[in-house]
Amino acid sequence: MLSRDEYLAEWSRWHGGTDPAGSRLVRGWLSAAYALARPVAGLPPVAATASGLLVAVSAVGPALAGGYWLVAAGALVGLSGLLDSLDGALALATGRASRRGFVLDSAVDRLTEAAYAAALWAAGAPGWLAVVFGALCWLPDYLRARAGQAGVDETGDISVWERPTRVAMAGMTLGGAGVVAGVGPDVPAVVVTAGTAVGALLGVVAVAQLSRGIRRALPD
Repeated sequence: MLSRDEYLAEWSRWHGGTDPAGSRLVRGWLSAAYALARPVAGLPPVAATASGLLVAVSAVGPALAGGYWLVAAGALVGLSGLLDSLDGALALATGRASRRGFVLDSAVDRLTEAAYAAALWAAGAPGWLAVVFGALCWLPDYLRARAGQAGVDETGDISVWERPTRVAMAGMTLGGAGVVAGVGPDVPAVVVTAGTAVGALLGVVAVAQLSRGIRRALPD
């Protein structure tokens, strides 16, 4: 199994040369995934991928229930994010990474983020805002993918809206709404709406960051 530093370098190679050291959150998230992967190195990465998607979808149930159940919804979102990172750590650190697995993992990421958006909507966020949140989870990675197809080897620094930030924002928004559920019946929806709006704003900033970097890297 690769060392942690070797694993981080391999992650960077598979993600357009993005340096995880550019964000403490991303580096810490990847390091946590690596630590989780070490004792289960023999587990097939696809098992973690499937588990992460199932857990993400299951967060919609407690989000619909509302009230203190929102704490469970937030915890499930966080767990799904860790499982999703675990599959990548297992694949990269044990030498089982493949282009097929990379594409599958990216597709599942988008499905889990759609589940996060659905959970936020179920918990009280306006439908249009939940859709914007979900779209802005997808758009930065779509820009990177298209830039790679256009010949850009390095797709820019880490933005303010990377995968760990999306998971943390969705999970903390849902969990925080559950914590304050006893204050009043309308308070959780206000918290969820505010958190979803902040996430969408971060997504807009990230798109601007990535667009600027990609525009500089693209040939005329």
